[in-house]
Amino acid sequence: MKFVKQHVVKVVAAVAMAGVFAMPAAAQEMKIGVVDLQALIRNAPQTKVTMEALQEEFAPRQREFEAKSKEYEDLAAKTQKDLAVMGETERRNAEKDLRELQRDLQRLQSEFQEDFNLRQNEEIGKLQRSMLKEVQDYAEQEGYDLIVGDGVLYVNSAVNITDDVLRTVEANHQASTAR
Repeated sequence: MKFVKQHVVKVVAAVAMAGVFAMPAAAQEMKIGVVDLQALIRNAPQTKVTMEALQEEFAPRQREFEAKSKEYEDLAAKTQKDLAVMGETERRNAEKDLRELQRDLQRLQSEFQEDFNLRQNEEIGKLQRSMLKEVQDYAEQEGYDLIVGDGVLYVNSAVNITDDVLRTVEANHQASTAR
């Protein structure tokens, strides 16, 4: 039994060694590239268009928040100025109005930020899927066997194809907007 285990271990070790020595030859034949997906998304023209559309979509709510903020500042300044001449009841009512307006302002800001973040995450997800598709199309078109993304600790610039893919993404974007 012990002899069989030793023999099996030797055979497995021999096969593994043969695989290790054969691997460099096979790797030389493969076309490998590295893409920094975050840089690709950050620099893609679609990202700029998407972020501008988001800003435009949320501009009315931003203006509403700014108007409410201005209203609060004006009321606070007026209350502060008139505080000395106000009666006790009038002062309490003014302070109550200020607190309510401040709560409304905080609620508006919180809702705005939450909705904006949600929409932004949705759009970034769409961009990521789109960029992954662009990378896959580029890899197939250029004959790559392997494209590596996140998790790369070092990459030689000779295999980093991020800029090449970005140029293709930009060209595809220009072609789609020209139609």
